[in-house]
Order: sequence, then structure tokens, then C-alpha cells
Amino acid sequence: MHQTTIFREALGDSPVIRVLDFLIEGRGLDYSLSDIAENAGIGWTTLHRIWGKLIKLKMIKPTRQIGRAKLFKLNEENQAIKALIKLYDTLLYQGSEKYFSEQGIVVSQKQGVAH
Repeated sequence: MHQTTIFREALGDSPVIRVLDFLIEGRGLDYSLSDIAENAGIGWTTLHRIWGKLIKLKMIKPTRQIGRAKLFKLNEENQAIKALIKLYDTLLYQGSEKYFSEQGIVVSQKQGVAH
């Protein structure tokens, strides 16, 4: 079972959010459909059911092909994806800030340095 992330806690634990969560975390890299399904914690059939919508909305784009496997990555030029990345980073920062605060560690907001 995959651990629930702060992103999924905020937006819900649907298959689409799981896929976007995985791809946002690994943004900049490309993945096969098998890798995406496995790492997002969803089944192959479920991925194929939602994949067309993600492609149609241009949230995901093909990058290259290795043998028979097509690889895809997050389309960081898409305005909705840009907003989701900003939300993801904000939630991650707030979650980290809360964790460090609970540990008695102060994080400087300007420099990101722990004291």
C-alpha cells in the first residue's frame, strides 16, 4: 500500500490525483505507463481508463519510445499543471514547516536554512 501524501490529503485520493502526485514529484523525468501505474499505486485498467483524459487535457505529453514502451512526462507548460505544481510545492513546504516545528527546528523562510 502506498503512503498517503499531503497532496492527496488535500485533493482526494482518486486515481487521477495519484497519477498527478507521482508525476509532479518526479517532474522532469519520463516514465512508461507500467511505471506510472505501479508508482501511483493504481491498476493497469484504471490507468488506461483515465489516461485519455489526461492526454486530451494536455496534462501529460509523450517524450520518446524505448523498444515497444512509450514514455510520458508531466506537461509543465500546461497552465493547470503549473497551478498544481505550485500547490504541491506550497503544501510540501507547509507540511515540512509543521514537521520541523514539532521537532523544535526553526526553518528560515528566506534562506530555507534550519536553525
